[in-house]
Amino acid sequence: MLHMRLVAAALLAFSLTGCVARTALDIVTLPVKVVGSGVDAVTTSQSEADQNRGRKIRKREECEGREMRRAEKQDREPDYSRCD
Repeated sequence: MLHMRLVAAALLAFSLTGCVARTALDIVTLPVKVVGSGVDAVTTSQSEADQNRGRKIRKREECEGREMRRAEKQDREPDYSRCD
């Protein structure tokens, strides 16, 4: 009976040390993860910049198309400065 208690206590101790080590590792690496995610949040990747640029161009072209149709309807020259 005593032997089983010792084995159970030993197993429990080993399982707790792994848990403690894992927690310590998480605590140590947490600042690095936080800084990394903060940098990602404030920087724009090249693909994001390309997407934003494409979106801006597409919106401008849509506005120019609307202005052209309005100008034709009103029999005037298009005023593309309205699309800025």
